[in-house]
Amino acid sequence: DSSFLLANAQIVDFPIVYCNESFVKISGYNRAEVMQKSCRCGFMYGELTDKETIARIEECLEGQIHDQFEILLYKKTSLQGCLIKPVVAKYPHRKTPLWLLLQIAPIKNERDLVVLFLLTFRDITALKQPIETDDSKGGLSKFAKLARSVTRSRSVLVSQFSSHLPALKDTAVPTTTKQSHLGHMMSLSGDVMPQYRQEAPKTPPHILLHYCAFKAIWDWIILCLTFYTAIMVPYNVAFKNKTSEDVSLLVVDSIVDVIFFIDIVLNFHTTFVGAGGEVVSDPKVIRMNYLKSWFIIDLLSCLPYDVFNAFDHDEDGIGSLFSALKVVRLLRLGRVVRKLDRYLEYGAAMLILLLCFYMLVAHWLACIWYSIGRSDADNGVQYSWLWKLANVTQSPYSYLWTNASTAPELVAGPSRRTMYVTALYFTMTCMTSVGFGNVAAETDNEKIFTICMMIIAGTDTTIILNLMFVNQLQKEYLDHPRQVR
Repeated sequence: DSSFLLANAQIVDFPIVYCNESFVKISGYNRAEVMQKSCRCGFMYGELTDKETIARIEECLEGQIHDQFEILLYKKTSLQGCLIKPVVAKYPHRKTPLWLLLQIAPIKNERDLVVLFLLTFRDITALKQPIETDDSKGGLSKFAKLARSVTRSRSVLVSQFSSHLPALKDTAVPTTTKQSHLGHMMSLSGDVMPQYRQEAPKTPPHILLHYCAFKAIWDWIILCLTFYTAIMVPYNVAFKNKTSEDVSLLVVDSIVDVIFFIDIVLNFHTTFVGAGGEVVSDPKVIRMNYLKSWFIIDLLSCLPYDVFNAFDHDEDGIGSLFSALKVVRLLRLGRVVRKLDRYLEYGAAMLILLLCFYMLVAHWLACIWYSIGRSDADNGVQYSWLWKLANVTQSPYSYLWTNASTAPELVAGPSRRTMYVTALYFTMTCMTSVGFGNVAAETDNEKIFTICMMIIAGTDTTIILNLMFVNQLQKEYLDHPRQVR
């Protein structure tokens, strides 16, 4: 049976993304040693591999054209079963020369863009014979003799591969025509080699492919809106930034809710990859899969919480709770982030995501830190961090008594921008160090929160370092599988 590799044609060096079991047997390398290496198969080159053939392979890959070559490669042969231990210790792996018929075929997608290379290998060592040379002076070894060989006969190759050609009727086609057809086939010209094309799955008209260009752009829009929600909702809840009079914020949030609702509709009509790696395009299966997975979270994320707030202005706590529920949109990040590897290298994507996650955690903690200081100040505690900030910035707080309330209302004080920047500064210094002391926890509530924040920061740092270590270990294992233990 034929051995083959699949390589990514969109990345530098055309890394191998799949190899079948037959190639593992014919090359002597396991999958871990082959994956992500260049499809030029430089790890199988040897001293007698023809340089001109290597250059032709390079031109074929760079030009994305069909071609076929006879090339001498070296198979890795293990000597672990040898009884002579000194030999095994000195030569743990021996390389055996192997003549292969290599065919390179570009695979195009539905937009006529080459996305993959198919490399097929057929062992033709049996069709080669060594050249009898004078080795009285301790000449070439058996392996070198086999390497420096010539083709036995063109007719042997014709008889070997003629079974794969369409049958020609004797009554209609003369014998000479058959021979010329076979000779033309064995001339290795590109016009007679098969064309490979990556066909898009046949889907109903109302079903979208999950990897189409429109869905990719839409996922980026959802990702940006998810970050917007994760940033603005805690800020609006903590600082009471959004009221019924802020028409601009209400309009923006309403547009975001509509877009998330449209996303729910699109998800009911978008294919997905099944457990076996196949693209599922059956509408009933798509709907059931979405209902069982992300539908509840998506529905909660697009409910019109601002409409709920408009019906009851007195219960600010309930309204803030409804607005805070919109943070569940952040759970959608895990589904959208999986698509980032198409556009970024894995290491860069991981670094950007971890940085964004770290900043989001600091932002959330800053909003909580401000809420604690505001609560203490409202309760008459005049030595909290927020009250001290007001004195330092010469914008002191004052109490205002009204007839409608039984308790005084806290008014004046620092600007909202100053309070948020100071809160974010405090959380960042506590997450990255022990703080500088210019902003410190004073009340019991602030001290308890600071302890919890340091525990959260230590956990986040451990998770980030662990993810980076695992990522680096995986790369080292793919590059040097024998050296990683």
